[in-house]
Amino acid sequence: MLRIDHLAVVAGRLGDGVALVEQALGVTMAGGGKHALMATHNRLLGLGDLYLEVIAPDPNAPAPDRPRWFDMDRFTGPPRLTHWIAATDDLAAEVALGPDGIGTPLAFERGSFRWQKAVPDSGRLPFDGGFPALIEWQGPAHPVQTLPDSGLRLTRLEIAHPEATALRAVLAKRLFDPRVVVVAGNLSVRATIDTPTGPRVLG
Repeated sequence: MLRIDHLAVVAGRLGDGVALVEQALGVTMAGGGKHALMATHNRLLGLGDLYLEVIAPDPNAPAPDRPRWFDMDRFTGPPRLTHWIAATDDLAAEVALGPDGIGTPLAFERGSFRWQKAVPDSGRLPFDGGFPALIEWQGPAHPVQTLPDSGLRLTRLEIAHPEATALRAVLAKRLFDPRVVVVAGNLSVRATIDTPTGPRVLG
């Protein structure tokens, strides 16, 4: 089974992505760090049962010897919500069940956090990124436990894709979360988030 773990806003520069999120949601981001294997860095925002990350290439890190995750090497334009990440307790089984191109499990760590994540060799996830990246946390430590509670909550995650019926079918028996809605249309990921001043949409 899968469950929403976090959302990813990709940016060419980390500061630009952070500014976008903070302005859109009226909050200050916290936490984050570096991912040496992918030459990326991020900032985080707690959303109760999940979190939001802004992630960008780390200009101070050596270029990786493989494509970065989230198709970041081909990313252009302003920062935007491009991907979502689903957690599992059995990554190997979920990878075996998943669509072609879901990736190979790789091990990562930062501070007290340990996890495995399926990363495609091309950097590009199935359904052009409409299918979630898969993650399995190793041990009890998880970012939501250490992030300040922003008071913000995800109420809807809308994934639009031209092959919505096929995407819906591969998720149907693996993810049971009424917040996730797959619709037909040009590829996009949009999150509706409740804030103290009302719902805000991040896309």
